[in-house]
Amino acid sequence: MTPAAPSLKIGVIIADKAWDKALPDAAKIARKATRRTIMAALSARSLGAKRLKEAGKFTLDVTLDNDRGMRHLNRDYRGKDKPTNVLSFAALDAGLPPKGVPAHYPWALGDVVLALGVVKREAKEQGKELAQHYCHLIVHGVLHLLGFDHERDRDARAMEKLEREILAGLGWPDPYA
Repeated sequence: MTPAAPSLKIGVIIADKAWDKALPDAAKIARKATRRTIMAALSARSLGAKRLKEAGKFTLDVTLDNDRGMRHLNRDYRGKDKPTNVLSFAALDAGLPPKGVPAHYPWALGDVVLALGVVKREAKEQGKELAQHYCHLIVHGVLHLLGFDHERDRDARAMEKLEREILAGLGWPDPYA
């Protein structure tokens, strides 16, 4: 049974206008990938999925920045003084809405930030279209907001399996092949 579609407001902030030239459909791709990821998470059989269903209304922001901006974030929040492809900033530590939030309140999932230079370089190195790699990173970042991680091998396998399923549903091949 397919879950009911949640109310989802997705903001796309283009902090570096070079994204407009590199990937004109970036906002559209981000919104589509985010919706598909939320729906996949709602279909999962887990405590997180149950709590997501209870919340029903969400907000999320995707920020498209450059390597310099990402380097500052990565340094300040992770202690790594270099740019990375994607960072996720979950609004809540557990990646789940708090119990007892009234159904008419939207739950802020958090923010996903991407760095254009790193994303472009990785796509080229991996022989992928920019849109394909970007879409994968959006899915990956949103899953982090929902409490998924890849610190342990078992968790990484589960997260990668879900990423593959979501991306296949969006028409993209296996990003790990």
